[in-house]
Amino acid sequence: MTTQSSAVKAPSLFGNRFLQTILMSNVLLQIGIWVRNFAILLYVADVTDKDPYAISLISVAEFAPIFVFSFIGGTFADRWRPKRTMIWCDLLSAVSVFVVLLTIHYGSWQSVYLVTFISAILSQFSQPSGMRLFKQHVPEAQLQQGMAMFQSLMAIFMVLGPMLGTFAFSTFGLEISIAVMGVAFLLSALVLVRLPKDKEEPRPAAEKGQFRKELSEGFRYVWKSPVLRTLGAVFMLAGLAVGIAQALGLFIVTDRLGKPEDFLQYILMVNGAAMLVGGGLVAAFAKKVPAPLLLAIGMLVSALCTVIVGYSTNVPLTLVVQFLNGLVFPCIHIGISTMMLKWSDPSIVGRVNGVMSPMFAGMMVISMSFAGALKDAFSLVSIYTGSGVLFLIGALAMLPTMRHRAPELAQS
Repeated sequence: MTTQSSAVKAPSLFGNRFLQTILMSNVLLQIGIWVRNFAILLYVADVTDKDPYAISLISVAEFAPIFVFSFIGGTFADRWRPKRTMIWCDLLSAVSVFVVLLTIHYGSWQSVYLVTFISAILSQFSQPSGMRLFKQHVPEAQLQQGMAMFQSLMAIFMVLGPMLGTFAFSTFGLEISIAVMGVAFLLSALVLVRLPKDKEEPRPAAEKGQFRKELSEGFRYVWKSPVLRTLGAVFMLAGLAVGIAQALGLFIVTDRLGKPEDFLQYILMVNGAAMLVGGGLVAAFAKKVPAPLLLAIGMLVSALCTVIVGYSTNVPLTLVVQFLNGLVFPCIHIGISTMMLKWSDPSIVGRVNGVMSPMFAGMMVISMSFAGALKDAFSLVSIYTGSGVLFLIGALAMLPTMRHRAPELAQS
């Protein structure tokens, strides 16, 4: 009776202090990140006369730390106090921004890459700590709704971020834009002070080789769980498919639709607006749709939409399909994040996140790297059909997981 009554009296999601704080922090971080991304992109393009190698290094600086530091960050996130870790990461990011800003001011423009690189490294420690806190402070029944709110926030900035970043750079220039990022990270650290106090968790005394042991435990945990193992494979398939579609989106505009290059921004805005609506819909219906089914629906509809985009030469049809694709894309990220949390023990959430995150990012970077070669060898129709098949395989792979119940639910 006590358990039932406490479940009934559980606070609403919007009344959850942890979620309020983490969302406020993420708003500030997103402002800083988008201003940084576009300021650096436009600055490097201007300084190097749009040198593709120099511009591609921006993406390398952003994604490379995921491969190297994600496993390490996830392991330390399970060791350290998560609230303290997140605050220190934001503070160190802010300090590094202002240090790099000094070097830029005194003539070393190549230092702009360090702003992205250092921030990306620290986020590999901060992100899994946030996942740990999410697991601790958000009730099981509200996990999917909480993730949907996160996705909606990301979608808002996918629409507003490019405009915000372009405005900041064109109005204030590089140095003030970079300083905005530093201030945003400082304010985020201050906001995170509101987080509930870290729980005291007894840990065994450190032993020689313990870090390596804990690191390998994350891989073993994912491999032994049939659900997490399948989820990893789906994450990789989604990364491959998304990377191809993103890298060749410009050619869909010019070769298939016969439009100028700047028409791509309208497709991205339609897609971002749809993601915002989709995230809201998932938040509203999260309790009624299990996470594995949500993920399978997202992968299946994305498969269909990707194939149609490849075939279409009609602008209205492409825009409608891109809207539909954006509408269901939150299902993929929300479904994966929710399942990762539900099927992971609180003591190992950081390491599971550290193992899973590079799978999507890694496959996306690999497929983006080979996209140019694929474009030379095959038609856009064939490439986008192949990308759709990858989504379809991911959707079919989810079917066996639907009979599994999350450990918490299985024990109740």
